[in-house]
Amino acid sequence: NPMSNSINIMLSRFLNSKTIVNGLPSAAYTDEEFWRKECNTVLNENWVFVGFVHEFKKLGDAIPISIAGRPILLVKNVKGEIVAFHNVCRHRCLKLVDQPKNVGKLIRCPYHAWAYDLDGNLFASPHFGGTNKHEPDGFNKSEHGLEPVRIKVWHDWIFINLSKNAPPFDEYAMPLIKQLDGINFEKIYPVATLEFGEIFSNWKFLIENYIEPYHVQFVHQKTTSQPLKDHYTIVDGMCLGSGVDLNEEDTSSGNLSVSSRYLSLFPNFIIGRYFPDQLGVYLNLPLGPDRTTQKRIIYTTEGHELTKNEIENQKKLWWDVHKEDHEICERLQQGRASPVSIKGGLLSPHWEKSVLAFQKLVVKSVMKSPNLMKGNFDEK
Repeated sequence: NPMSNSINIMLSRFLNSKTIVNGLPSAAYTDEEFWRKECNTVLNENWVFVGFVHEFKKLGDAIPISIAGRPILLVKNVKGEIVAFHNVCRHRCLKLVDQPKNVGKLIRCPYHAWAYDLDGNLFASPHFGGTNKHEPDGFNKSEHGLEPVRIKVWHDWIFINLSKNAPPFDEYAMPLIKQLDGINFEKIYPVATLEFGEIFSNWKFLIENYIEPYHVQFVHQKTTSQPLKDHYTIVDGMCLGSGVDLNEEDTSSGNLSVSSRYLSLFPNFIIGRYFPDQLGVYLNLPLGPDRTTQKRIIYTTEGHELTKNEIENQKKLWWDVHKEDHEICERLQQGRASPVSIKGGLLSPHWEKSVLAFQKLVVKSVMKSPNLMKGNFDEK
């Protein structure tokens, strides 16, 4: 395949470059074939962030999602646990649940009324062997339950690993866990949700934009006061991002001027830590090479309550900040249609170290490198 060979050549050059480098080639953001490769590698082999525990309030609450182009179902079972399955009936492989809802105690297929309990066990297969013969000879219900997906619930956040080959989550996420030291996660609680819906941008642009500080004083002049000189990048295995430490902090609701950590866990988990009292977590779900859905949950931490007015002000601030970023990411996407962008744009050797590391993780994953977990790259 000429296109595949061309992409592989560019990716190899990208990995082997030792000087100021071009970023990923435009095909990595626009090409359907590259998207399919990402689905089978990046989004299949790693721990992918997929949802929030607090959104599952009752047993039987079910949320269907699409990860790597695959239909997945998240459900709260009778034990109060969040479990994950491939969202298809084992009879004719119909997508079982097509919108968030409460399914009660059984997940029923609308096609032929096959039903599964909330742990995925096949409960009923009506008339499958003939009228009133629900189990044909040689049919074992225990072998035809919903196919489970490996899942990890970490505080309020749900991750899945489709391939079941990723390292244990605590090992995988250790660099991020260290960056969040000092937070009492038993005492955080969500106070607001921002639903952004579809953004016409490749998911990687949204991650890359978040983890680099270079754009902040230019894109967010009206919404933040965090001088570029006070920022630094963070590259630690699968944890990539940036930070800013300020001597004088302004916690007014109309402007963001606080010491902060902008952190990600490869590939798509994003968490912002805003001292002293706030967290923000983004859910970025890739839908294709040029579409991503995004939402943000705002959390407060132990001992820091917000009034309704303060919450509304925070929602407005973060809505404005995100919209500034979305416009940039959509224009980044549009720019990749130009022949000028075929080889990718330049990356700052100082301010975009985290972007370079993120892109190398993408490439190593796509090329099925055995060195995926090392994450310690030459950043010259």
